[in-house]
Amino acid sequence: MMNQPQTSSRATPQARSAATIGPYDFVIPSLIRFGEGRVVDVGEVVKLYGQRAWIVGGGRSFRDSSTRASIEASLQAAGIGWESVATTSGEPTVDQVASVLASLPQGFHPAEPHGIVVVAVGGGSTIDLAKAVAALVTNMPDDVGRNWRTLSDFDAIVVDHLEGVGRGFSIRHWPLPLVALPTTAGTGAEATRNAVLSCPRRRFKKSIRSPMMVPRAVIIDPELTASCDRVTIAAAGLDCITQLIESFICRYKQPLPRSLVLESLPRAVQALPTLLRAASLDAAGPAGSSAEVRAARSAMSHAALVSGIALTNSGLGMAHGVAAALGIECGTPHGVACALLLPVALRVNCQVAQADLAILERAIDSTTSADDGTAAESFVKRIESLCREAGGPQKLAEIGFKRERIQWLAENSHGLSMRGNPVQLTTEELRLILAERFA
Repeated sequence: MMNQPQTSSRATPQARSAATIGPYDFVIPSLIRFGEGRVVDVGEVVKLYGQRAWIVGGGRSFRDSSTRASIEASLQAAGIGWESVATTSGEPTVDQVASVLASLPQGFHPAEPHGIVVVAVGGGSTIDLAKAVAALVTNMPDDVGRNWRTLSDFDAIVVDHLEGVGRGFSIRHWPLPLVALPTTAGTGAEATRNAVLSCPRRRFKKSIRSPMMVPRAVIIDPELTASCDRVTIAAAGLDCITQLIESFICRYKQPLPRSLVLESLPRAVQALPTLLRAASLDAAGPAGSSAEVRAARSAMSHAALVSGIALTNSGLGMAHGVAAALGIECGTPHGVACALLLPVALRVNCQVAQADLAILERAIDSTTSADDGTAAESFVKRIESLCREAGGPQKLAEIGFKRERIQWLAENSHGLSMRGNPVQLTTEELRLILAERFA
């Protein structure tokens, strides 16, 4: 195994200041508006980038929710026309994107976008679908309006822009401006540079990726997450926490994302149990509207944004590497898979990432041990306890995974996320780890 050199968390200030900071990129949305009630800003924000909105919304989070009226009223007040171009259900697929591209509104041509702004209202799946559409409509062949007629034509456009499965086409032209309004607190898709698409019939889950795909603007109104049920809160929250931790300890970690994680992770670790308890009692009643719960929603929405910034500017690790393959094999929702795999990944990386895990524990509890090994172990136990409290599956067998597929899972988990794992695992080493987690 290849171990990444680690710096002691107890290094002196002089030693830390003398350490060389290497070159890095830092990509974030150009405008972020955060706070309760900011949903009403959508019309004003869209007007900064165009004159007409294409709305991509979730079924429950937009089409059938009170949020829709607020958004439409804001757009109307700003003089912005709009139309719904897609409604999502589940994680986005190649077929969904191809269907949207094949049914673009009348009169639209990629070379003449006419001030169109894509507005995504929903969870990570909705935002990823919107990012894919916004990017691909300006990167289609010049003759798309004349010669591209069938769904299979547009299917080819999508696949050819996905990493590792098509012809490797890149995003060469700027996507349509995208304004993202997340309605869950977890994926961080509102701040990432990629759109993850699955294709069940071809059995893959891959990304379209470009720095130009980071949403132009983000409006984060924590109250938009108030209608989430306990299962969604748990899965999204643990996805967020997994991203914060993996980006902090990964082989490609960078200083700016790490500083943001140190500020937001302690808030998230404290906020998630509050939201889980409120959802268990009755999120629609007094518990769901208390000052404590509202503060917890704000903390998780903020942490989700930071998790997206952190992962897109640093990287991830084993939990996300395996989670993608599990999504292909079992259709496991991404957040559920991350929650299952995070404790395993922490145990695998605990020794190599000991100093970093100790830093995270001290950020949460300043009274923890001065010994890195003891502090790191406390952090791992803390996260294991949080995952148990969330109540998701603990074993691969619980999500319908078959023991005879463990070799396949190990072979198909070595993507971009896995490359960032502090401990570099061979396929055989990963197979043995996964076999222990089966039952």
